[in-house]
Amino acid sequence: MKSPKEMLPLSEAVTHLLEECRMVLPGIQALFGFQLIAVFNSTFRERLSPTEQSFHLAAIGLVAIAVALVMAPAALHRQTSPRAATQDFIATATRLLLMSMFPLMVGISLDFYLIARLILNNTLASILLSTALLILFATLWFLLPRLSFLQKIIRGSS
Repeated sequence: MKSPKEMLPLSEAVTHLLEECRMVLPGIQALFGFQLIAVFNSTFRERLSPTEQSFHLAAIGLVAIAVALVMAPAALHRQTSPRAATQDFIATATRLLLMSMFPLMVGISLDFYLIARLILNNTLASILLSTALLILFATLWFLLPRLSFLQKIIRGSS
């Protein structure tokens, strides 16, 4: 049995998309703030190797990129067509929001590795845990939506 699909008017779709960006943004910004504060903690210099400190810098950079990508749809909408809702805007904004997920998951996983390494004092266990976290993010954010999409296609063709 096919589930009904309701098509939203463009204006509602734009509103939903911008709300999704607004929901994600505070969490990413809070993470970014904590990442910035970490470098001023004595543990950062004392217990992390220069390579690990570079990992943290990379994680900060990736989260900053995610912040920029999540904020871009609102800036784009405000500057190009604040009174219009277009399919092109929705497509571009959706791509920007989806693109933000990749640097965000990698940045979180890198910082998770560093935290696990400090707590466990075991590099291999930390790598395994952060890789498992990365796989979880990739599965929930990228694989699961595609599996659902494929299941709908398969159900529709049978």
